Amino acid sequence: MNALGRHILVEFYDCSPELMNDVIHIENSMVAAAETAGATVINSTFHHFSPYGVSGVVVIQESHLAIHTWPEYGYAAVDLFTCGDSVDPWVSYTYLKEAFQSGHGSSMELRRGQLSLLKRNDFNLETLRDSSAKTIEADGSITRDVWFTERDENIALSLKHTGNQLYKKDSEYQRVEIYETLAYGNMLTLDGMVMCTQKDEYVYHEMITHVPMLSNRSAKRALVIGGGDGGTVRELLRHEQLEEVTLVEIDELVIEACKLHLPETAVAFENPRLNLLIEDGIKYIKECDDEHYDLIIVDSADPVGPGEGLFTAAFYQEVYRCLAKDGVMITQSESPRFNSAVFVEIYDTYKKIFGQDKVYCYLAAIPTYPTGTWSFSYSAKGDARPLQFDAEAAAAFSKKEGLKYYNEEVHAAAFALPNFVKELLNTKPEHVTDEYSAEPINQ
Repeated sequence: MNALGRHILVEFYDCSPELMNDVIHIENSMVAAAETAGATVINSTFHHFSPYGVSGVVVIQESHLAIHTWPEYGYAAVDLFTCGDSVDPWVSYTYLKEAFQSGHGSSMELRRGQLSLLKRNDFNLETLRDSSAKTIEADGSITRDVWFTERDENIALSLKHTGNQLYKKDSEYQRVEIYETLAYGNMLTLDGMVMCTQKDEYVYHEMITHVPMLSNRSAKRALVIGGGDGGTVRELLRHEQLEEVTLVEIDELVIEACKLHLPETAVAFENPRLNLLIEDGIKYIKECDDEHYDLIIVDSADPVGPGEGLFTAAFYQEVYRCLAKDGVMITQSESPRFNSAVFVEIYDTYKKIFGQDKVYCYLAAIPTYPTGTWSFSYSAKGDARPLQFDAEAAAAFSKKEGLKYYNEEVHAAAFALPNFVKELLNTKPEHVTDEYSAEPINQ
């Protein structure tokens, strides 16, 4: 060969959009393409972007294979670079064209480092080392560096995972996936958005349940809309005072996935006190009897996809009707820092239905949610007040149940709001600025 390396620039067209958004398939295919061509793989680094797109590189002893995909166009740009003549990059090209189900591809080969233009320098490499280099063969394995990324317009959360996806199915409502992350354990995502992880789910589930239960010790009947991961009902069922707990989840695949791979969260699905219904929560609320529940928790995803209908004034009006005279509604109310416009609009809606002085905001720190600061709403139909609670009983309950986040001090402190949150809560939706928001606000 009259050059140091061969460099093939490849464009794959009419690829499967599904495969072009599948980071695990792409990483496996790129590694296999390198190995099939006879290359020695050293490591791989791949990122999946939300809502779509994958970037990655496989480092080989002979150089590298790199890729970036545009699933919306069924297109992949691929870079195949091999040094020496022991590896044929065209073998990798053929492998990837089939793996990506490409309709056609175009390519251009460059010879890199033409020997006629180079002058060799003689030097002793051993004098540059303190110790001998470790060979790839001695280790016998490669380093995989595969990342899930939930990315919005201005911010992103990236979590490294093993590269072996535990669960992936499409329901009629959404895509349900579970990844095995290295920092937070198994992680549930819906349509590419993080819902919960093994290592921090307790924050969300303890705060959405124990705050209302320990400030309303007379509650007997509770309803959860959403919450198919099972964490909210797990926490509710710690309270022996509850005689009826109903969970209404629209997507059975969420329950299936969590039973298989988030068993600590889904532990309560077989509890005889739980009434589990697989149906539309909006429909259920419309058909619910007046004043039937003491507590209604709207444990919804973000206001997109199947969760979109749970963020309307009409829905909350129905929830109000279904609450007993002293009933309480709890919702996850997004992040005041992430999307201030949605946050403000939600609370404005609650106040119009429940009353200006009967809606409260409280906060919790959840590291895998956008900005790490998340809010919950407490809306009282009657005279219930979240800070009128028995601190000694809350402390005893927290200790008895071995809770990881909630205690009597956290209960009270969660309602101590930063000034910027107070300002947002006293702002009309039409007057919201983007001063505090991580997302742009259309004015």
